[in-house]
Amino acid sequence: MTTATTPSTATASTGSTGTDRIFRHLLADTLLVSVTHFTAWFAITFYVYLQTRSVVATGVIAGLFLVMTSLSGIWFGSLVDHHRKRTVMVMSNAVSLVLYAAAFVLYLVVGDAALTDPTSPVLWGLVLLVMSGVIVGNLRAIALSTAVTLLVPAERRDRANGLVGTASGVSFLVTSVISGLLVGLSGMFHVLVLALVVVGGSAVHLLLLRIPGDRVAADGSDGGRIDLRGTLLVVTALPGLVALIAFSTINNFLGGVYMALLDAYGLSLMSVQAWGLLFGVLSTGFILGGLVIARRGLGANPLRSLLLANVGLWVIATTFTLHRSVVLFAIGMYLYMSLIPWIEASEQTVLQKVVPFERQGRVFGFAQSVEQAASPLTAFLISPVAQFVFIPFMTTGAGVDLIGGWFGTGSDRGLALVFVLTGLVGLAVTLAALRTRQYRNLSERYALAGARAVEGEAPAAAG
Repeated sequence: MTTATTPSTATASTGSTGTDRIFRHLLADTLLVSVTHFTAWFAITFYVYLQTRSVVATGVIAGLFLVMTSLSGIWFGSLVDHHRKRTVMVMSNAVSLVLYAAAFVLYLVVGDAALTDPTSPVLWGLVLLVMSGVIVGNLRAIALSTAVTLLVPAERRDRANGLVGTASGVSFLVTSVISGLLVGLSGMFHVLVLALVVVGGSAVHLLLLRIPGDRVAADGSDGGRIDLRGTLLVVTALPGLVALIAFSTINNFLGGVYMALLDAYGLSLMSVQAWGLLFGVLSTGFILGGLVIARRGLGANPLRSLLLANVGLWVIATTFTLHRSVVLFAIGMYLYMSLIPWIEASEQTVLQKVVPFERQGRVFGFAQSVEQAASPLTAFLISPVAQFVFIPFMTTGAGVDLIGGWFGTGSDRGLALVFVLTGLVGLAVTLAALRTRQYRNLSERYALAGARAVEGEAPAAAG
C-alpha cells in the first residue's frame, strides 16, 4: 500500500470558486458533445432504417453500440488513469473528429442512392465510422467522473453527480428531436456537419481550459497496460464493491426487459406519433431527478440512497402496467425515469470516495463494461420468451382464466405480465441486498473515507 495525494489538496489551493467554474465549463462542454454524439447515434439508426426499411439492420446497430461500449470500457478506463484528464478529453474529441470526417467524405462520395441495400459493405462502413466516433466519446464520461473527484469536495460530489445526471437527461431529450429533424432535412449531411463543428469547437475550448490538480493518476508501474488483473485486485480488495457492481449488473439485466419490450407495449396503447411525443415528455424525468439531487444531495449514505431508490423503482415497475391505462403507464414511467439519476449518481459518488484516485478510471471503466453487458443479453433473450410464452399465455392460454378477469387479456397484457414479474424480482433482489453484510461493509467504508477526508488524511491507494 502506498499513500496517495488527496485530490482535494490540489483544489484547496485554487479555491472552491475556481474549481466550481472549471467543473461547470467541463459539464457544459460535455453536454454539448454528448448531445452531438447521441444525435449521430440516433441519426445513423434512423437513416439506415429509412434507406433500407430493415428492422434487422437497426437492431444490429443497437447491438453494435452496446457491445462496443462493453468491450471498450476497461481500455478507456486505463487510458483515463494513464493520462491527464484534459488530455484524455481532447484525445477523445480528436479521434471522434477524424472518424466523423472520414464518414462525411464517404457519404459525400457515394451519396444516398448507393446506401439502400442493408447488406452493402459501404453502408456498414459508414455505420462503423459514425458508431466508432460515438463510442470514443465514452472516454469523456469516464474522464468526467474522475474529474469530479479532482474538482469537487467530497461533501458536494453527490450534488455534482446530480448535475451530470441532469446533463444526461437534457442530452437525451434534445437528441431525440434534433436527430429526426436533421435526417429528415438532408440525410446524414447536416448531422455530420454538426458533429464536425461541435466536436472541433469543444477541442479548442478544452485546450484553453486548465484543470487544477490534473495529473496522471497511475504510477506507471504497469507500463500503461489495460491491467485487468490490477483492477480486479482493487475491486475485490474493497469490502462490498464487487457486490455493488454485481447489484448494478443485475439491475441492468432486469432493465434489459424494458429496453426490449417497452416500445412494443407503448405502441399497443397509442399511435406512434403519440408514443414519440409522450416519450419525449417522460424523458424530462431524468432532468427532474438530477436537479433534485443537485439541490438536496443524496444524504449521509449514498449507498442506502441507491438501494432505496431501487426499492421505489421496482415498486413502480410492478404497478404501472397492472391495468391497461395510458395515464397509469405515463405516471409510472415518469417516476421510474426520475429515480434513475438517483441510482447512477449514488453509484458514482460511492466509487469516487472509496476507490483510490489512482485506479478510478479503470474501476469506472470496468463497472461500465460489466454493467453494460447485461442489458443487451436480456433484450436478446426476453423477446422470444415474451413472444412465444407470455403473449400466448394471456391471449389463448391458462392466464386468460387465471388472472384475465382483473388483469385483462391480449398481447399487451402478456407484455405487462413480463413487466410485473420483472419488477417483483428486482424488488426481492433489492430488499435482500439491504440485509447483506456487503452492504454494511461498503457503507462503513464510505463513512470511514468521509471521516478521513474531514481530518485531512489521504486515502490509501493500491500499490
